Amino acid sequence: MNSSKSPGLAGFGILKNTTCHTEKKISVFFSIIFMTVGILSNSLAIAILMKAYQRFRQKSKASFLLLASGLVVTDLFGHLINGAIAVFVYASDKDWIRFNQSNILCSVFGICMVFFGLCPLFLGSVMAVERCIGVTQPIFHSTKMTSKHVKMMLTMVCVFAVLIALLPILRFRAYQIQASRTWCFYKTEHVEDWEDRFYLLLFSCLGLLALAISFLCNAVTGITLLRVKFKSQQRQGRSHHFEMIIQLLAIMCVSCICWSPFLVTMARIGINESRSKETCETILFALRMATWNQILDPWVYILLRKAVLKNLYKITRGCCGVHIINLHMLELSSIKNSLKVAAISESPVSSKQINLQPLSSTGQ
Repeated sequence: MNSSKSPGLAGFGILKNTTCHTEKKISVFFSIIFMTVGILSNSLAIAILMKAYQRFRQKSKASFLLLASGLVVTDLFGHLINGAIAVFVYASDKDWIRFNQSNILCSVFGICMVFFGLCPLFLGSVMAVERCIGVTQPIFHSTKMTSKHVKMMLTMVCVFAVLIALLPILRFRAYQIQASRTWCFYKTEHVEDWEDRFYLLLFSCLGLLALAISFLCNAVTGITLLRVKFKSQQRQGRSHHFEMIIQLLAIMCVSCICWSPFLVTMARIGINESRSKETCETILFALRMATWNQILDPWVYILLRKAVLKNLYKITRGCCGVHIINLHMLELSSIKNSLKVAAISESPVSSKQINLQPLSSTGQ
């Protein structure tokens, strides 16, 4: 029987001849550690982002914080659901025939793998687009990018990712147990049918497209901010833009490093069809790199905040034995200049000069 057509037996044929083995004790230990660290990190990042959202609810930063909160919440549930299923599979000695007779668990696992893989990439690209609009078109951003619209965008991204994840189920194509017997995904071995190749290419192309959009939008945003900085010395109202673009660049770098091996591997399997030389160990290594993205994402918001960066800067300067004098001198000089301007404007001499200027102009 064709395993891709029969959900009840989908993937069980691969359990007989598998050349990819993982150590049970080590795998369970690392799965529990990664899941715990991911849940704690994302929970801390959610608390930080929600606190910042309460402060900037009525400002342009609110939409960015709302999208960032959606990204971190998605990572949190990804760790919670996928990690729990993976730990259960390892604890059950990967005996899929015993606990997956109807293929329900494998289908749920595959849907979650696709959804929690694509959704953070989509949200990262949407955040980059939002920041690009906020910097290049501030008037349009202030009128159109309200909290209501941002919530609608979050809903649309999640619905689109769910549809992509449910597409094989709607087409009666069951998710397959992979060669390592630890996770479920699209068919990656002996891929000969065009539809199996289509799912692999669709997943990889959408992920790579999201990374490309993030790169282009962040590049435009960064160039625009640098031009504004060089043209004008006024930093008021621009510091939060630099903080957000630094966070976006960090997210983009983390996503590219973590997800590119897995996306490229899936694309090569889909293109090369049955002649693909990707081994089980290669796929498993690329998958583990992708899971690091959900662990590192929240630390971008935890560490790359303005307050943390200022403290790190002061600690670094202090450890290097350099006294921070220039910063204080700059602040004192700006305060002195503002006091001088205020004193001059309030002095009677200046008021007389201001009153005489219109008389002299009328006399002329």
